[in-house]
Amino acid sequence: MTKTLTVSALALAVAAPAFAQSRDNVQVAGSSTVLPYASIVAEAFGENFDFPTPVVESGGSSAGLKRFCEGVGENTIDIANASRAIRSGEVETCAANGVEEIIEVRIGYDGIVFASQIDGPAFTAFEPSDWFNALGEQILVDGELVENPNTTWADANADLPAVDIAAFIPGTKHGTREVFEEKVLLQGCEDTGAMQAMLDGGMSEDDAEDACMAVRTDGASVDIDGDYTETLARIDSNPEGVGVFGLAFYENNTDKLKVATMGGVEPTTESIAAGEYPVSRPLFFYIKKAHIGVIPGLKEFASFFVADEIAGPGGPLANYGLVPDPELAETQAKIENETVMGTGS
Repeated sequence: MTKTLTVSALALAVAAPAFAQSRDNVQVAGSSTVLPYASIVAEAFGENFDFPTPVVESGGSSAGLKRFCEGVGENTIDIANASRAIRSGEVETCAANGVEEIIEVRIGYDGIVFASQIDGPAFTAFEPSDWFNALGEQILVDGELVENPNTTWADANADLPAVDIAAFIPGTKHGTREVFEEKVLLQGCEDTGAMQAMLDGGMSEDDAEDACMAVRTDGASVDIDGDYTETLARIDSNPEGVGVFGLAFYENNTDKLKVATMGGVEPTTESIAAGEYPVSRPLFFYIKKAHIGVIPGLKEFASFFVADEIAGPGGPLANYGLVPDPELAETQAKIENETVMGTGS
């Protein structure tokens, strides 16, 4: 293994601007959704390989990718975890800072769930329109777009509990927020006719989409910038609150939380794998190729993360709540061949 790393390091020195390696552990940061999976893998990696246990931090997808794109070198992270795909603007920022070769790794899928206190109000079934009517900045009332007047969930949908709207949603630096906006708020905006009213009023499609995903700022909705433990703490202290979580986090807190259906479908690993549950998304991590062969154990850690026995059916990540990727073999080959984004090689 030592010889392999030495040869790789020499090859890197010839192929690309090198940097002196003085740290010996892999450094990872980003998505709070991916955090528990990365932590499980890091601990197992440290126990089973002759490399130090990788350091895994949270902070959100956007924050992690921002750190990832700061440049190449031992003072920058090696891997960014993300609950959304990297954006083109982030790729451009990376390239401008010398991070020109990025390997995208899809580890599996996760669902976004809507959960409340297990003994709290009967939040058992939601539609995207309910969340748009509850949290949208502007909604459609009697055919007119108005500032959101709803104060209780029953105002948003008469079938919901008549308790004050208290929603705890991911902050804007989290990849989960983007999925929530697009698959819940935007869908609800379309379903209620609000988007069509915006277009009929002269808005461009882009402006209408932005308006659909704008969240009211009067306190009914609270952005959570920390991880899901902070959302859970808010619900612990607010019996009538509803939180937005990753499925895996909910499944590990079923003693405290109950989950609602969305669009009539219960969120389970089976319904997500089948494509039936409407609010699901792929999870990723991104590898800085320039660090492979320089930071000891980086490629080995990435390969271990997506190994069949780790990320496949029946593995520890699936047991925690990850929905395995049916194309895992392709992902494994991508890491083995160090295939970078945009080139196929």
